[in-house]
Amino acid sequence: MDRIRIRGGVPLDGTIAIGGAKNAALPLMTASLLTAETVSLDNVPDLADVATMSNLLVQHGAAIGIGEASPLGGRRIDLSAAHITSITAPYDLVRKMRASVLVLGPLLARCGRARVSLPGGCAIGTRPIDLHIGGLRQLGAHIELSQGYVDARAPKGLRGAEIVFPSVSVGATEHLLMTACLAEGETVLVNAAREPEITDLAECLVAMGARIDGIGSDRLRVEGVARLHGAVHPIIPDRIETGTYIMAAAATGGELRLTRTRLDLVTAVARALDSAGVEVAAAEDGILVRRRGDGLDGVDVMTEPYPGYPTDLQAQFMALMATARGASMITETIFENRFMHVPELARMGANINVHGASAMVRGVRRLTGAPVMATDLRASVSLVVAGLAAEGETVINRVYHLDRGYERLEDKLAACGARIERLRDDA
Repeated sequence: MDRIRIRGGVPLDGTIAIGGAKNAALPLMTASLLTAETVSLDNVPDLADVATMSNLLVQHGAAIGIGEASPLGGRRIDLSAAHITSITAPYDLVRKMRASVLVLGPLLARCGRARVSLPGGCAIGTRPIDLHIGGLRQLGAHIELSQGYVDARAPKGLRGAEIVFPSVSVGATEHLLMTACLAEGETVLVNAAREPEITDLAECLVAMGARIDGIGSDRLRVEGVARLHGAVHPIIPDRIETGTYIMAAAATGGELRLTRTRLDLVTAVARALDSAGVEVAAAEDGILVRRRGDGLDGVDVMTEPYPGYPTDLQAQFMALMATARGASMITETIFENRFMHVPELARMGANINVHGASAMVRGVRRLTGAPVMATDLRASVSLVVAGLAAEGETVINRVYHLDRGYERLEDKLAACGARIERLRDDA
């Protein structure tokens, strides 16, 4: 199993190109099941999760062509689901990634039947799919749960409905937004999530012929159509990758220019870091980040649905605050089990006490390198941020988590002066 070795203490200096958003790419790929025509996506990141979704779609009968790097960066992929040959998403594929459940609604809307294994993914909480199933039932689906599978039927098609989410859910919003496009009549999604990735999905669906009003708001109105057609769509920049490299620059006291990204995607992050003493400014081709002084100040952060502070950047912020002056309180309101990186940061000398959904971080003078273990995608990259700032050598185990969400991370950091390398199984 691969590991990553970091010899820390070197300020990052250089330019990093940000890839397409993983969390936008996966639902966009799934949307290709809604039409018999080709959907072409630009700026697709080369990630393990994208490969998993590709394998799942191919299993359903989709043809996928992978092109060269697109002018916008990343790759272009062409997805054609002209002939769906299977309406079953098997456990062996779905268990690898929670986003796999998103094929359920599109298959149901297109074929009138779908059978999808209950999903897997990172071990950061139960993350049930109750909202997904409840919404599909409101659209007229008959659903049974049996032997670890969701069996959905709509032999006479789906019908529009008003669906009020009791809590904000990105996945359920994406899922029901896609499904409603082929449902008869009007669907209204109330208390919908507003993440940029959902706006990106909605804009792609509109390019495919969907009728959607309220894009970017918490109330989405969808007028169902009989069919969708193909489209070409560029994926937005990855705001989580953007925020991660912002943290890395701040943690090491370096200066990075992040290209092919936008400041408006990380407004809440920039606001928190401004209070910590980090300048995050728009540049002509992206974002410039650097410390204003010789250290960091502790800042409190609470994760919230967009436009609040993103849960996917909580672990990285905690690594940053580990060496800040004073104390910071980090509160997690999205997932109930997302502090698994705390014991690993403690191995590096961080002073962190967890109380329920909050973690009190008291800054220390420096972190020291240590062998640590990644537990999930974002926790793994928080250890990279900590390792870059620490004295001595850090070896991160189980880095396959990183490959799910960060493209060529070692190469990008090494090009900016980081002493980082991947140790292969035989190294």
